[in-house]
Amino acid sequence: MLAAGDRVLYRNKKGKILKVKNHVFYTSLWITCAFIDNTKSMKKVLILGAGMVSKPIIQHLLQHGTGVIVASPMKERADEIINGNPLGSAVDWSMENQSMLDQMVAGTDITVSLLPYSFHTDVALVCLKNHKSLVTTSYVQPGIQALDNKAREAGIIFLNEIGLDPGIDHMSAMKIIDHIHGHGGKVEKFYSLCGALPAPEAADNPLKYKFSWSPRGVVMAGRNSALYLKDGEKILIESGDLFKDRFLFSFPGLGDLEVYPNRDSLSYIDIYQIPEVSTIYRGTFRYPGWCETLDLMKQLNMLDDGTADYRGVSYKTFLARLAGLDRADLRNALAEKFSLKYDSVPLKSLEFLGFFSDEQINRGSSSPFEIVSDRMIEKMSLGSDERDMVVMQHLFLAVYPGGKREVIVSSMLDFGSVSTDTAISRTVALPAAIAVQMILDGKINLAGVCRPVVPEIYNPVLSELKNYGIEMKEEYGLPESQYQVLFKK
Repeated sequence: MLAAGDRVLYRNKKGKILKVKNHVFYTSLWITCAFIDNTKSMKKVLILGAGMVSKPIIQHLLQHGTGVIVASPMKERADEIINGNPLGSAVDWSMENQSMLDQMVAGTDITVSLLPYSFHTDVALVCLKNHKSLVTTSYVQPGIQALDNKAREAGIIFLNEIGLDPGIDHMSAMKIIDHIHGHGGKVEKFYSLCGALPAPEAADNPLKYKFSWSPRGVVMAGRNSALYLKDGEKILIESGDLFKDRFLFSFPGLGDLEVYPNRDSLSYIDIYQIPEVSTIYRGTFRYPGWCETLDLMKQLNMLDDGTADYRGVSYKTFLARLAGLDRADLRNALAEKFSLKYDSVPLKSLEFLGFFSDEQINRGSSSPFEIVSDRMIEKMSLGSDERDMVVMQHLFLAVYPGGKREVIVSSMLDFGSVSTDTAISRTVALPAAIAVQMILDGKINLAGVCRPVVPEIYNPVLSELKNYGIEMKEEYGLPESQYQVLFKK
């Protein structure tokens, strides 16, 4: 039996000796090398990360006869997803191990990074060094964009934003935009709205929200500012006012949902090539009550990063300190200070999360953001017997020569399954999986840093997604009054 630290000599099928010093580290690497060596004729994909959206992409590739290596600190989860499939292999790896990353990238045909976005540029540099393509579901990072020319010269593609939002939103929007332009029209107004939510039956807490994907990412997004264009006017919403700038939107089958702005909408004027647009707005869907609650949390500095020692401090004391109020009658004091009703959704939410309780936090150096996000994760995770859903809608006002005007609506409501995958994991992972397979099969032949906003990508990916029941339903020729029906202040 080998032990950690034992020196071992391994030979591959060609007889080359792999000399190792650390058995634990290199055993995983040896498995990877052996897998690569034994499947020379097979296309092989390196997937970095085994998080909440990894399962559909791993299984899709394996089902299509593609070799997969999953590299992650969560090797046990990766093994569970692979489930003994001989085409799959899992290795214990973290970003700190650059030499192992280099070897894995060199030994596979394409890399998929499901890591946090901050790591994507480092991964891209390794891919560039080895002349291997890269796929991510994240927004294009400046560091990756700077590699565009070098990737083109190398003849490789760095395909980003091929998930849900960004991803399906891009592809379904560009399909309609190209249709409008192809008929001589112009896009006068464009709204793109999306949200990952619990299914109605699972929205059973005051915030009517549960986490089905990156919990910290959801809370962190609440600290963003936003920029959009409305009737020709640029509107900047500072971070502190993000949740105040909201409206109600009627979604078929769900009723009224809240919408608040999502980051910088103006950048999409160039990305979508619609310089003619007078209104462009990208927004996030939530059930009513979320925005009011998060707004109160921001006013209370509950999402701040400043650290303090919270050992021996209760959640109630924590909240009282942030609010600058006495803890004796904290709920009434908060209601009075912020002009809220005692039974308002924000105060019910704080109660649900335990911030009026005497339960001890018992944390050393920590920030309000960390305490609040961890508490929300603890109290608001999607249960194993609960469904989530993805809601997406595009609204266009198109104007054509001769004065014809039409509203075009494109909608998707996708529910997860208790027995298989969440809606968010399906809709994020499957576009990436399909794109990876198409790159491997030579059906996508582009180079450089790309988004899925060109027909060569969006047409085949959207077509394949229909086979999985993921489809935007399009309605053309609607009257302009359709806007007034859907939007409610």
